[in-house]
Amino acid sequence: MARHILLLHCHDLGRFLGAYGVTTVTTPYLDALAAESTVFDAAFATSPHCSPARASLFTGSYPQRHGVLGLTHEPFGWDLVDPTTHIAHRLHRTGYRTELIGVHHESRALPDKELAARLGFDRVRTGGDRDVVVERATEALQRAAASDRPFYLQVGFHEPHRSPSDRDRAGIMGFLGDRVEPDSANGVSIPAYLSDTADAHEEIAELQGAVRHMDEGVGAILSELDRLGLADDTIVVFTTDHGLALPRAKCTLYDAGVGVALFLRVPGRSAWRARRITGLVSHVDVVPTLLELTASAPSDDIAGTSLVNLVEQDAPARTFTYGQLSYHTYFDPKRSVRSADAKLILNLSNAPRAMDPTQSWMHRSIPVDLTGPTIGTSAVMEFYDLATDPDELVNLIDDPAWSERIAAFADALWTWMQDTEDPLLSRPASPRHALALTTLEQIARTHSAASIGART
Repeated sequence: MARHILLLHCHDLGRFLGAYGVTTVTTPYLDALAAESTVFDAAFATSPHCSPARASLFTGSYPQRHGVLGLTHEPFGWDLVDPTTHIAHRLHRTGYRTELIGVHHESRALPDKELAARLGFDRVRTGGDRDVVVERATEALQRAAASDRPFYLQVGFHEPHRSPSDRDRAGIMGFLGDRVEPDSANGVSIPAYLSDTADAHEEIAELQGAVRHMDEGVGAILSELDRLGLADDTIVVFTTDHGLALPRAKCTLYDAGVGVALFLRVPGRSAWRARRITGLVSHVDVVPTLLELTASAPSDDIAGTSLVNLVEQDAPARTFTYGQLSYHTYFDPKRSVRSADAKLILNLSNAPRAMDPTQSWMHRSIPVDLTGPTIGTSAVMEFYDLATDPDELVNLIDDPAWSERIAAFADALWTWMQDTEDPLLSRPASPRHALALTTLEQIARTHSAASIGART
């Protein structure tokens, strides 16, 4: 049984990797890791932006429960309700040496020593570009190799987050920062939800360069893990927080916003080697999985379910995954429920249909469904047949052929919101908010009544 855990994560990646079929991006190190791992093809974050998603990843709880409903840095200031639910605390209590390097965005921003004490880390060193993160992670592995204690090392890369550069055009924040070079050697992959334009090619080439840059950092850390002789005793997890920082992706509950790369290399357990799992999994499932794989004590305050039986016993995957957005740079409350082949989204405000995550006022990539001068406001509810419409472009909410399935999804979403004690259920903030809740509850009750009638 592997003792150690190396959890590698990055910003804003979605599934934009060779391992997920993106042929134009250069990611040899992550592709090689994926080839030795169990790769989850249908893994989803709980939120399409950084802090709520990461807090779920590291606690196993939904945002409504862990309390991080928005960004944790100033001036937003969201924080974990109970920092002791962080996986570092859980592992530290069982004797693990715990360390955080690079990106921290799952709890309120504090000095490193204060963060360490609050979250259960022996040591925290936040910030730094790729090379700083690699240097610190390498040093941490060397110290861990000289210790008899098992280690949990949490390493976060800033890349491929957008970063300002003097090479950017006026009014634009791209992906270049100080060190990234665009990569279009193998062409560029324009997501199907974006228009194929010259500006989009420029932007995606930058993104591909940033992903390649991050991949090289992952390769350097994994090489050091091998050199120290730790690879055969270390579970390696790789994931990201949410989808790409592009229009109609990040900050939306479409799959492009919440779909994530997730793979685990688990030495000594043959069922985990070179596998692809197509069933639904959620970021909340990662913590219970790691606790089971390391024989650490489980906890009944975790919403997720261990993936061990899914991988090793072919147990059924999830029926649903759930998503939420409350606050990013403004209040834009949304909730979603997704099955293997369909999705329902509830929009509780009149905000634009897709929040702009480009961090610029001058757009390059443009959504394919932008047909007028503005992107417009969102519908109260959206329903998509993912089998025929994977990019979620045709809203079927008013199609009577789908009414029964819509009712079933509404029932599942309403139940989840109640189970998580969702704060949006009380005191509606606007007429749209009240309308959305009333509509969801009415449709959910229709399904519940039909289910009772079928049983009697």
